[in-house]
Amino acid sequence: MLSMIKAVLFDLDQTLINFMKMKSESCKSALDAMVKNGLKIDKKIGIKKLMDTYLRFGIESDIAFTKFLEEQTGKADEKILQAGIDAYLKTKPNFLKPYPYVLEILEYLKSLNVKLGIVTDAPKTKATHRMKAINIIHFFDFIITFDDTGEKKPSNRPFKLAMEKLNLHPEEILFVGDSMTRDIRPAKKLGMKVLRIRRAEDLKKIKEFFNNSS
Repeated sequence: MLSMIKAVLFDLDQTLINFMKMKSESCKSALDAMVKNGLKIDKKIGIKKLMDTYLRFGIESDIAFTKFLEEQTGKADEKILQAGIDAYLKTKPNFLKPYPYVLEILEYLKSLNVKLGIVTDAPKTKATHRMKAINIIHFFDFIITFDDTGEKKPSNRPFKLAMEKLNLHPEEILFVGDSMTRDIRPAKKLGMKVLRIRRAEDLKKIKEFFNNSS
């Protein structure tokens, strides 16, 4: 019989939100707007280079558009840059949605009085914004971000901070995430139970942990 689980910790992006879909679609709109405002680049090549810029400077980078334009044209033309930013921000809300089953599972866990937390590498302001935008922030007791520890997963510091906030033993905690390297292995190493999310349907497997522990 499994030990009683008293808390569930979630990764945020690619676990509860399709972050990369939102990022790629927003970047496509941004590139279209930049091309319309004078940027000379093939769109297919441009989107690849823009996404590569994000990967090099950080997927949450606020300077990716500037660096992208500097690398392509030698400078970041203000008109082109602003057009890209405006299009990005306009498109982003259309793709900022929770995965299927997210609300169902969160409501189920709250009905069991299970403590819920987020452990994410995202900056606090951006993580909070995304959670408010998809209307899930009220489900969670706390949010741990890069700003809280100064270290990203798979460092054990974010996980240990979550354990401190919960004041629970690791075997009483289920960690749910998409990345084997950043989520599953470090959580399991600390003694937590783990569930890897490869597709939205996997979220429903959370219920099995509670059915088996009752």
